[in-house]
Amino acid sequence: MSPFPAASEVPFGEGSSSPEGDSGPVLELRDLVKCYGSFTAVDGVELTVERGEIVGFVGPNGAGKTTTIRMVAGILTPTDGTIRVRGCDLASSPEEAKRLVGYIPDRPFIYEKLSGAEFLRFVAALWGRDGPEVEERIDRFLDLFLLKEWKDQLVESYSHGMRQKLLISSALIHDPALIVVDEPMVGLDPRSARLLKDLLRTFVAGGGSVFLSTHTLEIAEAVCDRIAIISSGRIIASGSMEELRAQADAGGAHLEEIFLKVTGGQETADLVAELKQVMQR
Repeated sequence: MSPFPAASEVPFGEGSSSPEGDSGPVLELRDLVKCYGSFTAVDGVELTVERGEIVGFVGPNGAGKTTTIRMVAGILTPTDGTIRVRGCDLASSPEEAKRLVGYIPDRPFIYEKLSGAEFLRFVAALWGRDGPEVEERIDRFLDLFLLKEWKDQLVESYSHGMRQKLLISSALIHDPALIVVDEPMVGLDPRSARLLKDLLRTFVAGGGSVFLSTHTLEIAEAVCDRIAIISSGRIIASGSMEELRAQADAGGAHLEEIFLKVTGGQETADLVAELKQVMQR
């Protein structure tokens, strides 16, 4: 018997499965650009996330992953281009678009003078949610992540991993249509990492969508329905694993091999292999 929750036990409500806006992508990025002075961090990114799928976003350090994620979450303002969530333009209807998004950042910054339960109530209230239903969802999320006994303890006493679990709960508390995740497994113990994977799969099975950025290629390959590879601010390959293999002419290769091939990292891998051979002589 699995120690992790079945779909019926996970506290997702109507937000992820609402038929509103089903006629188009849940997330749509069109010619997205972000410049810092003369430096272009994101250069014309085009990407969609459909209802009921997990799309992975991978690339080398400095490729533009986190910048793109933060623009989708509404933290950064694009220099140019369009971001739509269920048809809502993030620039012209920011509150409506952000209400549909749950954001899990790579670094858990939380108000430390609130308890875990108070923080979740605060986040729910930002989106107009309160009352018995929210209290039930709070209890169920804290129970899932083994935080129930810490419910009324100040966040300043939480470990890094506990804070990450609380952030994951806060991203889901208002029942969004889209979850945006930056490095989801940072700071999580093995049980919680497995639980998060199950939660994401349960979420999309109920009609939600996930846009996930990660450096861990094994996670992207195992969890994602489609993967986009970004390098120097541009998407250079995208699709299912089979489509990526075809684009890279890589046969039955795993994502790591495809990634190295399309980003030019294979040269570094070959150099490391040669160095190991020299050192073993």
